[in-house]
Amino acid sequence: MCGIVGYVGSQSALEVVMAGLKRLEYRGYDSAGVAVLADGGLAAAKKAGKLVNLEKELVDRPLPTGSTGIGHTRWATHGGPTDANAHPHLDNAGRVAVVHNGIIENFAALRAELAERGHELTSETDTEVVAHLLAEEFSSCADLAEAMRMVCRRLDGAFTLVAVHADEPDVVVGARRNSPLVVGVGEGEAFLASDVAAFIAHTRSAIELGQDQVVELRRDGVTVTGFDGRPADVRSYNVDWDAAAAEKGGYDYFMLKEIAEQPKAVADTLLGRIDAGGSLTLDEVRISASELREMDKVVIVACGTAFHAGLIAKYAIEHWTRIPCEVELASEFRYRDPILDAQTLVIAISQSGETMDTLMALRHAREQGSKVLAICNTNGSTIPRESDAVLYTHAGPEVAVASTKAFLTQLVACYLVALYLGQVRGTKWGDEIQDVIRDLSRIADSVERVLETMEPVRELARSLADKNTVLFLGRHVGYPVALEGALKLKELAYMHAEGFAAGELKHGPIALIDEDLPVVVVVPSPRGRSILHDKIVSNIQEIRARGARTIVIAEEGDEAVVPYADHLIRIPATPTLLQPLVATVPLQVFACELATARGNEVDQPRNLAKSVTVE
Repeated sequence: MCGIVGYVGSQSALEVVMAGLKRLEYRGYDSAGVAVLADGGLAAAKKAGKLVNLEKELVDRPLPTGSTGIGHTRWATHGGPTDANAHPHLDNAGRVAVVHNGIIENFAALRAELAERGHELTSETDTEVVAHLLAEEFSSCADLAEAMRMVCRRLDGAFTLVAVHADEPDVVVGARRNSPLVVGVGEGEAFLASDVAAFIAHTRSAIELGQDQVVELRRDGVTVTGFDGRPADVRSYNVDWDAAAAEKGGYDYFMLKEIAEQPKAVADTLLGRIDAGGSLTLDEVRISASELREMDKVVIVACGTAFHAGLIAKYAIEHWTRIPCEVELASEFRYRDPILDAQTLVIAISQSGETMDTLMALRHAREQGSKVLAICNTNGSTIPRESDAVLYTHAGPEVAVASTKAFLTQLVACYLVALYLGQVRGTKWGDEIQDVIRDLSRIADSVERVLETMEPVRELARSLADKNTVLFLGRHVGYPVALEGALKLKELAYMHAEGFAAGELKHGPIALIDEDLPVVVVVPSPRGRSILHDKIVSNIQEIRARGARTIVIAEEGDEAVVPYADHLIRIPATPTLLQPLVATVPLQVFACELATARGNEVDQPRNLAKSVTVE
């Protein structure tokens, strides 16, 4: 969730760190701070609120110029978003500065020990104890990396730590356990960050940090060890996008840009996955065909938007492979004692690859002997590294907190996995798979067509800005689309929004229908499963008869819905299982425009973070 930046080199550390923090604003935060080593000492500044507050503080009270520094944007866990609780945290002597993501579970006991030894702690955070512990350990070893290793061995929980010490002015030290941290390597300089976006303007050369590792950054190199002090193996890689990809590109919001990028993102996710003969070649899926043929159950674990992608994937997997498929909220998964074994394939879906609930779910699955396949957008992140196989989506950086293009590319990746399972298990003929792939290859153009016709949707959204509630209905794969549409409205417009399976309408939700209540209905194609279409048309009639305002999403040529739609949103005709790829797009535009009309912050909704790295 929080953003971390560390730098050592020849540039102004403050400028590098502040620019990096700006690139990490999308992660969600409520305070920010920086620390710089200069003139043999350590100087820090921190303020509650947005980065603009910190920038003003730095104008009013400038920090000295130095070439080593760290910075942080905090999302409050222990203690509210105040100046005192903001990071960095210092020891009593003001020689050590620490920033931290995650939660230190045994901080209360450590804090009590420190108080007994005379330390004065001034914040409510769990982080401050680390600064004091580091100061103690450094006093005995005079080596910040060794002090960090000694402290980390005493900590319980999930954490990323980055620290500097005034007595080592050209060193930045970081540590990670269950929380993201990546190294950037430049010429005569090095970077630490919770996301490569923080340093992509300076270098594309990155190093993955593994679990329970400490990294020491100097101008002339990087050293990585385990918490036990032994040298660690690391993997270097090049980031395949540049700084321009993370800029707004003339759009008012990143979310608008990312919605517009969806045709390309969908097409990119298909690239390289189909050979000349029309067969799928998922090189990253390093689970053997024989092992996949032995699987007798698929379990999908995910959170939020990714969970909705998983719900849609269930329809495709069961239809194309005839393997039973369960979809689980990752936050609930390991607490209900799920039935898993070596014949269970677990699919973990996460945009960031750092979603803590999903990470803990996949670890539980692997402990039970199951194979795990990750679907992820972030190269080098923890979930792909700890999985048996990975299928990377190619959405590029997604900066807006509310997910759009990541969702569509997750769907494409899920379809590819389902088809691949059908291919290796022989439940789909080669020509059948090629037919679906041809349909998928046309989706990018269909999404483009949807985006070209969205002005009436924007006008509709603006007209509903004073409403308090919107309901969403769908059947079959339209039901998860309804859930996703409701989630987007909650995230962005802060409205009461609920998604329902349309068949459940008479089992309770119809009691919510009131005069002029907006109800969005996702209508399945009449060409695919006509019985589904007929039933949802009946649902539309039922809610309209009770005075609701019906907003109907239906494919081109579907005239049966016209008499019952107060507002009709047309989408291109698409095979039933693939319809979510086009039906979701108007709901993204609708939520974004409605949030804008209500004066909300579109890219950084309140209380939310892009990557949820605590349970």
